[in-house]
Amino acid sequence: MNTEAPIFIAGPDRSGTSLMFALLASHPNISMVRRTNMWRYFHERYGDLRENENLERCLMDMVYYNRMRHLQPDPQRIRREFLEGEPTYGRLFSLFHLHHAERAGKLRWGDKSLHTEHYADRIFREYPNARIIQMTRDPRDRYASVRKRHGKDNPRLGGSTGRWLFSMRKALANQNRHPERYKIIRFEDLAGSPEATLKNICAFIDEEYSPEMLSMSGAAEHNDTGGNSSFEKIEPGNISTKPIGRFREVLTNVEILYIQMFTGSHMDQLGYQREPVKLSAGEMFRFHGQLLPSSLMRMVAWTMLNARKIKRGEPIPHSRLLSVENVSEKEEQYV
Repeated sequence: MNTEAPIFIAGPDRSGTSLMFALLASHPNISMVRRTNMWRYFHERYGDLRENENLERCLMDMVYYNRMRHLQPDPQRIRREFLEGEPTYGRLFSLFHLHHAERAGKLRWGDKSLHTEHYADRIFREYPNARIIQMTRDPRDRYASVRKRHGKDNPRLGGSTGRWLFSMRKALANQNRHPERYKIIRFEDLAGSPEATLKNICAFIDEEYSPEMLSMSGAAEHNDTGGNSSFEKIEPGNISTKPIGRFREVLTNVEILYIQMFTGSHMDQLGYQREPVKLSAGEMFRFHGQLLPSSLMRMVAWTMLNARKIKRGEPIPHSRLLSVENVSEKEEQYV
């Protein structure tokens, strides 16, 4: 086991990233956190951290970022330890994680933030021994889950298809470029054969497999909110295969045809079978006259917008930065 080899979970929403998080968080050696978005909002955004002003701006933004609060950062300790070593963003990020892992009594840390796949090269540059686990899911089932999430049935076909494609193109390129450090895991394999898949994952991250992982006891919130399905609540500690193939009950023929039209080659690479689709005359008219042009326009627009965001960097949403008034007096002494 390499205690300096962090573990990252990558992938789009509704792809099994939370399930993977719950399983890894239940390993006796691994401390997992999620939604820190360190690479999305903070990496290389403040200039040279050898400059005290840059360090303070970055550190304070991270401390006051509301999705970092569950790490319980101690800025005074982070600042002191950071100044004792290399002034890199990777070291700064790792101090947040290491202190949290220390409090949990674990030796190794990991992070699950959506779309980490787009920052893989940066991660490997900062942490040469890191491992990234990319979750993927049948794009048709993923879209069915998006539509049914929280009981809402809102069609987002173009954007959802674009999100899956954008992620999988990057994931396949990452795995080809870094085969020893980047691994794509199908949600269907994890749900269908959890023990065998976890043993494979543990070998990849250089950890001993622990049956305790299947209890998901290290991520109570995951179980409390209903487990790995948008359609029904799953009993705590169970992994359901019911979401697999659910698209046949939820999606229309034209939706299935659209998804397969644009993701088919990637589905083939990942082992997903295409569904034979026959459209009636009315469905054919609807597909070519309405759904195809509108969804394609949304898909292209979504992809271009998000590619630009990743290239230029995204500002931290103001709503996610806490004010001093929202920080307790005990915490203020460190700031």
